[in-house]
Amino acid sequence: MCSFFKAKDMGIDLGTANTLIYVKDSGIIMNEPSVIAVENRGGKTLAVGLRAKDMLGKAPQSISVVRPLQDGVISDFDRTADMLKSFLEAALKAKRIRNFRVVVGVPSGVTEVEKRAVSEVVKQLGATDVFILEEPMAAAIGAGMDVDGTTGCMIADIGGGTTDVAIIALGGIVCSTSIRHAGDKINDEIIQYMRKRHALLIGERTAEELKINIGCACMDVDENGNEIIKTMNARGRDIVSGLPKTLEVTNKDMMIALQESMDIIVDAIKATIEKAPPEIAADIAENGMVLSGGGGKIYNLDKLITKRTGMEVRVSDNAFEAVALGAGKSLEDIEKLKVYAQGGRKR
Repeated sequence: MCSFFKAKDMGIDLGTANTLIYVKDSGIIMNEPSVIAVENRGGKTLAVGLRAKDMLGKAPQSISVVRPLQDGVISDFDRTADMLKSFLEAALKAKRIRNFRVVVGVPSGVTEVEKRAVSEVVKQLGATDVFILEEPMAAAIGAGMDVDGTTGCMIADIGGGTTDVAIIALGGIVCSTSIRHAGDKINDEIIQYMRKRHALLIGERTAEELKINIGCACMDVDENGNEIIKTMNARGRDIVSGLPKTLEVTNKDMMIALQESMDIIVDAIKATIEKAPPEIAADIAENGMVLSGGGGKIYNLDKLITKRTGMEVRVSDNAFEAVALGAGKSLEDIEKLKVYAQGGRKR
């Protein structure tokens, strides 16, 4: 293994739930949960990514398993730097990485202070140039949308910590809405629903598995008009007896659990359209919108938004990787990137 690596241009989606790294000519080289496990004594990093996530809810008191990003922003600067350094070393098979340019995707609602924090973390790792790009812009580029055209295009990027909705034209965001309500909050609502409705206490990982496997925004029906039911077993602790319990959960349960979150996301989409100039709104009415991010893949969310707004909605083919892909691809034209970043480049 080489000890020094001169990296190529890189795009990073530093997400609340997952971190993705894109390297020019190599594509997505890293896709891991944004989790780090450290020793409480001495602060030694024990595991990052999937290995650390496997420790969530199971670690002894001597080990802290933390998610250093909350609601799309860095909540623990040192842990974020350690985690990202470990990811880059593992992905690039190198200990020392120098002279590379990076574009980092951040939620559209973050402050200048939060942008600087992200930039400093990446600069510590040896980057020469760091560009900060708002996630909806990065996602739109990654999804192959024409962000430079005069025709307005609309995207909703639903990540782990934030939902970013934006209308884009002429290389800039015309109007946007960023809410700190996304995948993590949806998991919390599933946990609360299971507790109240079924007296079953489940963990965050079980809630996420339920969301991914049988979560839905609205039900499908068969040719006779009957709802198509899907089921999955959920394991947890019975609140009444205190003993382990396995329960069969349906997609209808999940639809009810997700209802409030879906309403909030649809309201954010409507609020963004209401901010748009009439000509841009007419473009969106004609061309519809795109969903990206892990939350954008919630089953039938596109159908629900169409039902509520009348717009055509499609899910990006690379919904999960769109921000990282767009961040990396934007480096192909630095002059355009400077426009996209809207002054986001740091010293």
